[in-house]
Amino acid sequence: MYLKRLTMKGFKSFADATTLELEPGVTVVVGPNGSGKSNVVDAVTWVLGAQGPRALRSAKMEDVIFMGTANRPALGRAEVALTIDNSDGAIPVEMAEVTISRTLFRSGDSEYAINGAPCRLLDIQELLSDSGVGRQQHMIIGQGQLASVLSARPEDRRSIIEEAAGVLKHRRRKERAERRLTATQENLERLGDLVREVRRQMRPLERQAAAARTWAVLDEERQALRLHLAGNDFAGFSSRAEEIATLLRASQATEAELRKNLAELDATATATAASLTQSSRAEELAQSVADVQSLVERSRGLSAVLAQRARGVAQALNASADVDVVASLEADSARIGSEISDVDGDLEALGPDRLELKEAEATLERVESEYEVTWGGGQEDESIESLARAMERGELLERATGVRRRAVEDLEARRDRLEGRRA
Repeated sequence: MYLKRLTMKGFKSFADATTLELEPGVTVVVGPNGSGKSNVVDAVTWVLGAQGPRALRSAKMEDVIFMGTANRPALGRAEVALTIDNSDGAIPVEMAEVTISRTLFRSGDSEYAINGAPCRLLDIQELLSDSGVGRQQHMIIGQGQLASVLSARPEDRRSIIEEAAGVLKHRRRKERAERRLTATQENLERLGDLVREVRRQMRPLERQAAAARTWAVLDEERQALRLHLAGNDFAGFSSRAEEIATLLRASQATEAELRKNLAELDATATATAASLTQSSRAEELAQSVADVQSLVERSRGLSAVLAQRARGVAQALNASADVDVVASLEADSARIGSEISDVDGDLEALGPDRLELKEAEATLERVESEYEVTWGGGQEDESIESLARAMERGELLERATGVRRRAVEDLEARRDRLEGRRA
């Protein structure tokens, strides 16, 4: 294994791409001062992973990029590629040549590659560790460093000997493993703290999770109930809508029939009115209607008198039922007896009125039957409607008279009871 090729582009004084072909054995670079001989050594050190600017005789890492001259501008990056002959298989890869490259940009970004494939600096160090080549496993002695090596302390000489013997790589691996173990132990301690904290928080979280599950179940039940109720309402509304539609159709048919009948009634009423104006029976019917209305008005007056008398009797009976006024029962009984006598007189006075009502009803029935016979089942006009209303009022008056009569009978029964209590 030996260094076969070194390519530099934009590294320090090598602005253009420069390639040095190296042969097996000892290679010597000869030139005057300032020609860049040390830059070749710096390029080898840099591509193998040197990280300190002082190892490259620079103040900062960006100084390795070509700074430019009066006739040529500065470049934006520096790139060095080192090709190693691996025909003897010293490097554990199945390739005859291994090319390691490193690129640095002015932004500070750095890239490494092995045979053109991007990689990490650690990958390069692991690849070259078994071959004795690397940033800490090769010996590069610059000017003035030979005396420092000869006069070094035993500890420093031991590190140099270990590096040359290949022991240093195992020590570095051990140190990395110890650092990893330490970091892993710290991570385990932090993990233990996290586990304890999580366990401490698990109980309330479990309660919250149980509450959340319960809420989810209840929410599903609520949704199901809402859907069920909505379905029932929808079914009811659908059936109701069908019923309403059926009623609407029936109502429309009835309306059409009523409109037809109304048109017929209008025509019949018009013909009947014309016939009545020409008939001598119109005057008799008008006179009958006037008589019936006067009888109705008189019946209303008598009903009002009876109602007032009944209220007075009821109030007197309620007053006489008080236990604390037993001393006034005789006077109240006498007064009630006189009022009952007056009520009896009023009932007798209503006798002729009742007869007149009955005669009026008979007259109305006779007139109506005559009208039916005369007009042969024609439609009712305005006069017939007035007669019908008068008959209804007469019936109502008759029923009111019956009610009043029953009230008087109740008053008489209460009078008898009061007389018994008075005795």
